[in-house]
Amino acid sequence: MVVVATDDERIAAAARTAGAEVVMTGPAETGTDRVAMAARAMLPRPTMVVNLQGDEPLMEPAAIEALVHAMDEGGSEMATMARPLEAGEWERPEVVKVVTDRSGHALYFSRAPIPARREPGPSPLARAHVGMYAYTPAFLERFAALQPGRLEREERLEQLRALEHGFRIRVVDTTYSGFGVDTEQDLERARALVAAGR
Repeated sequence: MVVVATDDERIAAAARTAGAEVVMTGPAETGTDRVAMAARAMLPRPTMVVNLQGDEPLMEPAAIEALVHAMDEGGSEMATMARPLEAGEWERPEVVKVVTDRSGHALYFSRAPIPARREPGPSPLARAHVGMYAYTPAFLERFAALQPGRLEREERLEQLRALEHGFRIRVVDTTYSGFGVDTEQDLERARALVAAGR
């Protein structure tokens, strides 16, 4: 089941016009908190919840399927995705970077260029975070009940709440080459790609 979770009647009206099912929520501090509200209202209760955020309008179905597959196969409670950085993205704060341990679990997410290196240019270990998450319903409820963390507030990155409280996030590699729409330039670029039939 696919639903649009929002507290804005304008978004709800546009989604319904497009034929989407809508779940109205109350105000939420983060997208994950909003998705938890929506999941509570869904019947039957979902066996997995995928949070595709509204600022990723170009997401490819294959990337969603890869994330779901990783959750099914890996026994993770929470997972997200990362892609190779494109030229010029390493230093842009709008592009969130992620570094992982050897088993593919997140060590840290940051708007800063991480990891720092002594050589010029971006580190080959850096990857761009893709704004999509998957959770088990039980972990989503647990996540939403946690107090927002200090690093989450500092970086304005909700996934840091899980890391700060000691939970693991599986990071799945993807070749998806889209981008988050965070600036006016991003919006114009996305509109041009949609107009071109991307």
